[in-house]
Amino acid sequence: MAQNLINVTDTAFLGRVGEVELGASALGGMFYLVLFMLALGFGTGTQIIISRRHGEGNHHLIGKTFDHALYFLLPLSFVAFGILFFFSTPILRSVIQSEDVFRASVDFLKYRMPGIFFVFGHILFRSFYIGIAQTKVITWSTLVMALTNIILDYGLIFGNLGLPRMGLEGAAIASTIAEGITLVFLVVYVRQRQHHKSYGLFRFEKFDSLLFKRNFRLAAPIMVQNFLSFGIWFAFFLIVEKLGEQALAISNIIRSVYVVLMIPIWGFASATNSMVSYLIGMRRHELIFKLIRRVAAMSAGGVAILVVISLFVPEALLRIYTNDLVLIHMSIPVLHVVNVGAILLAIGFVLFNAVMGTGKTNISFAIETLTLILYLMYVVVAVRWMGGGIVTAWLVEVLYGMMLSALSFLYLLKGNWRTYKI
Repeated sequence: MAQNLINVTDTAFLGRVGEVELGASALGGMFYLVLFMLALGFGTGTQIIISRRHGEGNHHLIGKTFDHALYFLLPLSFVAFGILFFFSTPILRSVIQSEDVFRASVDFLKYRMPGIFFVFGHILFRSFYIGIAQTKVITWSTLVMALTNIILDYGLIFGNLGLPRMGLEGAAIASTIAEGITLVFLVVYVRQRQHHKSYGLFRFEKFDSLLFKRNFRLAAPIMVQNFLSFGIWFAFFLIVEKLGEQALAISNIIRSVYVVLMIPIWGFASATNSMVSYLIGMRRHELIFKLIRRVAAMSAGGVAILVVISLFVPEALLRIYTNDLVLIHMSIPVLHVVNVGAILLAIGFVLFNAVMGTGKTNISFAIETLTLILYLMYVVVAVRWMGGGIVTAWLVEVLYGMMLSALSFLYLLKGNWRTYKI
């Protein structure tokens, strides 16, 4: 949730600046997140492998897996930065209709792109700590990032705390600095707790090509599916942008609320793929469906609490992001739609991550690809061809949740994952 909390914070502050800035932070932030999710896919694969080795009690291979993940993520961070530096402007120029939003998006990314190096480091530490089931540090690092970003947003966007008033660019700088400070925190924590010694991190033994290939073969489908998933969501916002700057501003507000609704979902889903892999490593297959049922119930319950709050006080919730009464009024119907979508995804994401936890990432890739094809077809037909509005567009999240749940459950019930080894 660390990256999404940054986006929520930026949206809450930029909602007081203007619709253009709000829309630009959405498109610029989504473009950044597409590349971030590519790396997160590899990190998720690494997490599944570390969990499996943790279940087997093999600490040496945990450290070796961690180091070999670094061999991949470090060069990938330079590739991602190169894409942002050289190609973000021409890509955004070709797909954004509003000249003001385009220029603001480019300005935002100019100061946002250095953070890509820091977040790739976050991904590696996240994979390690979820894999060994010691997640308290992730909570602390997320708090460090969120608090740093809030303070710097307040200072750099509005010119408070003796800092220059920089508006949208200030939000980008604040986020990048927050990511850098958080990476330092994680490195210090690892060394302070001596985890680099007990798990063999940073030993950089001789490169093991077989280990690297095996790890990459498992992680590659997750990388591509994450890239496609957020790439399609980026395309969704580009289609919405054609409806006007106001529609884009509403969608960015709803996206931030949606992210808050997804907090328990992503947490429980990440735990699911790690714990499923851990149970398989212990050869306790009979516990897996019991685990899935319990996690799905907790995930749906956590989301339901947030949904009830948003149903009873929608205006108060939306005022966090903007004081514009027109935007608030027009956002409420969309909020009701994403409430339904979030409940469905609370179950769907748990089932989907259980599929990934089995190690059959080629199957999870197939499920995601089929779901995303239907997702994009709906948006193009309903919005571009039939002229649907913002509420019609966001109904696609309900379709996404239903498809992901159904296909994942079907595979877990009928698939041949029980004998698969990684």
